[in-house]
Amino acid sequence: MNTASILIMAAILCYLGLMIVIGFRFSRTNTSTDDFYLGGRKLGPLVTAMSAEASDMSSWLLMGLPGVAYLSGVCDAAWTAIGLALGTWLNWFFVSKKIRCYSQQIGAITIPDFFSKRYHDKNMLNCIAAIIIVIFFIPYTASGFAACGKLFSTLFGVDYLAAMIICAVIIVAYTALGGFLAASTTDLIQSVVMTAALITVVLFSGYMAGGFDVVMENAKALPGYLSLTNTYDIASQSAKPYGIITIFSMLAWGLGYFGMPHVLLRFMAIEDENKLTMSRRIATVWVVISMAVAIFIGICGLAVSKAGRIDTLSGSDSETIIVKIADLLSTQGAAAALLAGIILAGILAATMSTADSQLLAASSSVSQNLLRDTFGISMSKKASLAAARITVLLISIIAIFLARDPSSSVFGIVSFAWAGFGAAFGPVMLCALFWKRSNRFGAFASMLSGGIMIFVWKYLVRPMGGAWDIYELLPAFLIALLFNIIISLATEKPDAAIEAEFERALKK
Repeated sequence: MNTASILIMAAILCYLGLMIVIGFRFSRTNTSTDDFYLGGRKLGPLVTAMSAEASDMSSWLLMGLPGVAYLSGVCDAAWTAIGLALGTWLNWFFVSKKIRCYSQQIGAITIPDFFSKRYHDKNMLNCIAAIIIVIFFIPYTASGFAACGKLFSTLFGVDYLAAMIICAVIIVAYTALGGFLAASTTDLIQSVVMTAALITVVLFSGYMAGGFDVVMENAKALPGYLSLTNTYDIASQSAKPYGIITIFSMLAWGLGYFGMPHVLLRFMAIEDENKLTMSRRIATVWVVISMAVAIFIGICGLAVSKAGRIDTLSGSDSETIIVKIADLLSTQGAAAALLAGIILAGILAATMSTADSQLLAASSSVSQNLLRDTFGISMSKKASLAAARITVLLISIIAIFLARDPSSSVFGIVSFAWAGFGAAFGPVMLCALFWKRSNRFGAFASMLSGGIMIFVWKYLVRPMGGAWDIYELLPAFLIALLFNIIISLATEKPDAAIEAEFERALKK
């Protein structure tokens, strides 16, 4: 291992050590499951905003988005980013305050708990929501563990399985010890590290390409590369039309936000709902700027390849563009190697900030919603907290087992799980917060139809191609919303107590 590699490893180890320290620090503040899963509703506006967005973006921001821009230009990446930016703002503007007030009013501390108490349903909604979370979050968490393992294996030539397990142990340690507050605080730090990584990479890659003028000249020379209605086809080196159906399919990514448990929990946990306006502004600005920079990094990275500074990347290798640029940076001296370590820690941070939130959401579904609420297992506060921590550990073991194969897909799983949550929970959440007439039967039908349609569209309909080649989230979301409306109207209206609760929450 050369000096640059040692310095990179030192920077990463310092970062990982800080995460463990934070976990120990917050372990003393958890005296109940309410503290463990919602931090006692004590989050400030900055932590709420940045932890929500850091847990949302994952390594997709630093690997997937630049990789797409590197290969095919602005169009595909931009429409996806626009959809996500709109979804972020709409979720903060319309959902955040309502779910904060409503969840506190009915004493809900998890998403399944919210659905159950919102509709005065004892077990049905709790059980199916918890199962959906486990189905989609365990492989989602596994993909995060896999990304960490691949990063270390690629950089330092260490065994993938060993690297993945070590990263998983660190994530489990600070999450199981510190719970929601530790996860949220580390997410804030991780968002800062991710931001530093983005800024450093875009400046250095522009310099290595010969200046930003050269970057733009290179991009303009490629047919369709900077267009919003065409993509650049690297095989034929020509522009390929980007149809209106594909545009709507990419914009549909934004619908996923309405059903993301780890994002919605941040809304529920803020100390004062009146501070959500500040959180919304911080979150929206950060998301827009960070995604724009990530796309520009892909464009700069291609120019760096054209300049002969790094190899030309193809296929899924394009997702390692930031890793390649960081490796190039590490050859520029000791200080540059430390900066490269921070960049790579940023990729690790993006992955960890999502994995810890997913662990908490999946853990709460098992220990809180299945064991206690559905199966009626009564536990003391201390025993309940211990069960929560044990559940985090058990879920992590399953995720490690699923991620044991180094060739396992990371971003395909992320896309599928995002669609799953968006379709299964998004329409239910919107109806629960905005439609007094919705009832538990409509909510149940919506969750079930949304979750099933994700699989049906992904594996049966979408492979037909043509007009059917739409991201599964859009049709599944619309079908789930339709089921919610039809079944709610076809069955008995909610009783007076439910309607009264709805009106009280609405007035806040």
